[in-house]
Amino acid sequence: MALTSSSSSSSKLHLPIRAILVLLLLLLTAQPSIACYTHLFSFGDSLTDTGNFAHSIGNAPDHVRRLPYGSTYFGHPTGRFCDGRLIVDFLAEAFGLPFGAPYLAAKSVKDFQHGANFAVGGATALSVNFFREKGMMATWTEYSLGTQIQWFKRVLSLLSNESDCSNIMSSSLFIVGEIGGNDYNHQFLQGRNLATVRTFIPSVVDAISSAINELIELGAKTLVVPGNFPIGCVPVYLTIFQSQREEDYDPKTGCIKWLNEFSEYHNQQLQDELDRLRGLHPHVTIIYADYFGASMNIFRSPHQYGFTVPLNACCGSDGPYNCTPSISCGSPESRVCADPSAYASWDGLHLTEAAYKLVAHGVLRGPYAVPALAKTCPHIELNAAPLLYSNQCSG
Repeated sequence: MALTSSSSSSSKLHLPIRAILVLLLLLLTAQPSIACYTHLFSFGDSLTDTGNFAHSIGNAPDHVRRLPYGSTYFGHPTGRFCDGRLIVDFLAEAFGLPFGAPYLAAKSVKDFQHGANFAVGGATALSVNFFREKGMMATWTEYSLGTQIQWFKRVLSLLSNESDCSNIMSSSLFIVGEIGGNDYNHQFLQGRNLATVRTFIPSVVDAISSAINELIELGAKTLVVPGNFPIGCVPVYLTIFQSQREEDYDPKTGCIKWLNEFSEYHNQQLQDELDRLRGLHPHVTIIYADYFGASMNIFRSPHQYGFTVPLNACCGSDGPYNCTPSISCGSPESRVCADPSAYASWDGLHLTEAAYKLVAHGVLRGPYAVPALAKTCPHIELNAAPLLYSNQCSG
């Protein structure tokens, strides 16, 4: 009886210990829901800006601060040049990370616990002084790519000390761009000809390369570097560079051929430079994101991807392509389409959330990034199912 009582007491005593051991084993072997990246840091211009430009201008009025900007997803303006989410937002969602806090809006280091967004609307890869020295009237933001890299270094110093800096860098995902588009936009819109603007491409690519090198020297291990979009399909360009010559247009898409060829030339030069950097840094993953190729699906086969009005702006005017450069989206003279998801262009220069989602899908799943970004994170499917398997984006 005493033996039975003693055995029973011993069993009861050890049950909690066994349970604890089993629980610890399960915790140690469980797959984390966020498996790959602890932070997401992004650089670029208005295609990536989540609010820096709006904060940079203080209390000055600007259309990006007014509805209908932000109306599709957020229900209010956020400083994004879009009706909803941007590519960088979809990438953050896919990796289970919060949307990147705009650097200029942050109030404390806590805002950077999962990364930061340094992109600024209107920003260039080259410094503003570079253009002024070339005789241009540079009235856009001075927060170029070089400045954004300096901002990042400040954030890194706040987040880490010398011992854990390398851990943050190696576990973070860096989105370097899209950047460079404005280096050409500002020139084209000031009347410079194609031959002149083309001479700037090597300098732009060098500036992007220098930024990538700086990040790698700081310890970055995974970088996504997007190319430029097809500007020949952008309503602002289609309006300004209208032509009576049929041969100027791609008969399959209606886009202006010479402008798209310019974008492709920039992208090829950028890819060549990334190949060179891969040779210098064989232990770093440098992913080229083909924004051009992914977005061209919209213009080649719009109905297949749910777009019925691919070349017109959703928010604009009653001008050609629903675009009049002097009438900004959000101004009293502008008007908004009923269904932004049927349009590729939001305001004549920037894409809609629906178009950005399609591009993000192509970068995550492929074939518009090599390797596909999802392959860098084996557990991404836990958070990216809507992007990876959406019917709209299949194909």
